[in-house]
Parts: sequence; C-alpha cells; structure tokens
Amino acid sequence: MSAAASRKSRIATSVARVMYTNAVYFPSSRIYQGDSPGMLNYSCINHVYYAYASVTADGNVFLGDEWADARAPVDGVQGGLGSLMHLKQRHPHLQVVLSIGGSTASEVFPIVASSTLLRDNFARSALGLVEASGLDGVDIAWEFPSQAKHGHDFLALLAAVRIHMPEDRFILTAVLPAAKEVLQLIDLSTAAEYLDYINLVAYDFFGTWTSKTGHHAQLYTMNKDEPSASTGVAYVIAQGFPPKSILLGIPTYGRSFLKANGPGQDFNGVGGQDGTFEYGELPRKGCKEIVDRRYIAAQCVGGDGGFVTYDNPETVKVKAEFCKQKGLGGLFYWNGPADSRDQARSLIAAGFRALHTS
Repeated sequence: MSAAASRKSRIATSVARVMYTNAVYFPSSRIYQGDSPGMLNYSCINHVYYAYASVTADGNVFLGDEWADARAPVDGVQGGLGSLMHLKQRHPHLQVVLSIGGSTASEVFPIVASSTLLRDNFARSALGLVEASGLDGVDIAWEFPSQAKHGHDFLALLAAVRIHMPEDRFILTAVLPAAKEVLQLIDLSTAAEYLDYINLVAYDFFGTWTSKTGHHAQLYTMNKDEPSASTGVAYVIAQGFPPKSILLGIPTYGRSFLKANGPGQDFNGVGGQDGTFEYGELPRKGCKEIVDRRYIAAQCVGGDGGFVTYDNPETVKVKAEFCKQKGLGGLFYWNGPADSRDQARSLIAAGFRALHTS
C-alpha cells in the first residue's frame, strides 16, 4: 500500500463515525481565562489542535506554557494536555494534535527549515513530545512562508517530520492562508505527499492593516482582486492538492471597523480588543444581526463596534455546504472557547450538523 493510500485508510478508520472532520483549536492561553478543554462539546468535534508548542532556532520543540499545559488544575487533572488525554479516553473518536509555532515562531521556522541538521532535530524533538504526551500528531503553524526559498524549505521540513512520524501512525497537518501570494511559494502537489490536511485560514482578509473595510471571512468576493475562501480553495485544488485534505477555517470572532457600516468603506479606528470581538459577544448590544448573502458573511452595525463582520450559524451552514460540494475534508475553528455556549448559536455545532445532514 502506498503512503498516500495508507494515510487515507487511517483517516477513514479514525473518523468512521463521521464523514467529515470538524476540528477545533484550543489555545493554552485560554486556561488563564478560566476555559478548559472539558467545556467543548465532543459530540460534534473529532479533532482538537492544542496551540501552541514552541520551537527554538536549534530545532528543539517544547511546551509553549509548561504551567498551563502540564501543571495547572484543568478539568480535575493537571494541565490542558492532561485534560485532553483524559477526554480521549472518554471519547475514543477524538484525536489530539499538537500545533507547533504560531505568530511568535515566524522568524524561527525559516532558520530551522533551512538546515538538514535542524530539520532532523525538529522532527526528533516533536516526536519525543508527541509520544511523551500521548498525542496523535503535529500541526505546523509557520505564519507564514514569505519567499520562494521558504516554500522549498517548508517541504523539506514536512519530509523530515514524515521520516520520524510515519503516515500510518501520526497525523501531520499545516496551517496555510487562503492567499495566493503565500500558496504560490509552495509546491502543493508535493505537500500532499506528506500532509493529512491543510488547515486553510479563510479569515483575516480585512482588518486594521487594510485600507478599507471588508468581510474578514467572506466565502465569496465581488472583486477578483480581493481574497475569499472560495478563491483560496480553488487555487489549492488547481495546484494538485486533493480537496479531501483541505479543512476550511472558520473564525469564532468578528472584526470591527469604526465609522463604517459595510464593506468597501473607509474607517476610523476599531472596537473591541485590538479590533476583535469574540463570537459569544456578538451581535453587539442593540445591534441587529444580518447576513450578507452576496459574500456569505454575518454583520452587525452600530454601538461600540461600528461595522462588525463575522460568521454566524447561517453562514457556517453555507460554508459547510460549500465543503460538501467541493469535496473538502471539513471545517476547523479558531478558537473553540470563543464560540457561543448557547448550542443554538454555536458555530461548531452548526458546522457539524450541516456537514452531516443531506
């Protein structure tokens, strides 16, 4: 059996209960806010990405926050990882993957990935941490390759990890943006030989760094020069990456633009925390939630947020239908604890239901 066939067989077996993956990121920092993995609804989650482990310039991988990850009292056990290992025993379908990197590692990954020795050290170190913690694999969160050499080295890093973490035993995924300027740096057809999934970041298209407002997680765009989830997916598939190995990203937060009331406008400042509101805080008080069906995006206007763009259960349902139409592997959410505690409003629950109903 080929490596790709072996990997497909393992994925099919591991998710036998469901047809699609519904994955959630759990950031260790949420433990300081009183959140825990035990608060998530595992009847509609089959993968948890625990974020983040750290990596040093010599390739060593280690727990990003040893207290939160391994020592803090969480769900009656020690640490966020300890909680997830306990939850794996209660939910046999659950797979837990260690996400390595994040924005703080964007300068380290290019160093590690450029050296055969450092790549090997990274792979051995990651394997040791995964085996010691009883995890199912790793997620490479290099945010993000920014030049052609990075793209080449990214593939070499994946290859090194696969030598030590073979397809029949471990999951290997990578976070990449739904943006051609990054995706075109990577030979995606070759990446498919190593990866179980690309977690496609189909959000943060607009924010404080853009000159105009826009729907930050829009499925479609009215302007071919604007990014969108659908154009990102189309590009990845066109480069030879299998649709079934793409997870489409859903944000559990909205982006705020003050002094604006819709997309394509000037704005003056942002509301919330650094321009964001958690989904559980939306719509803002006194504001009506509407769905822009051209872009497939929810929004509310007014109050302390101005124009706030986000996903709601209706837009997530449409995105899940898009996944099924395109043959994608499913959805992922950043991040689980920011979802609504009300199951009728939960994005994670809405996505799971839509993925698994005809």
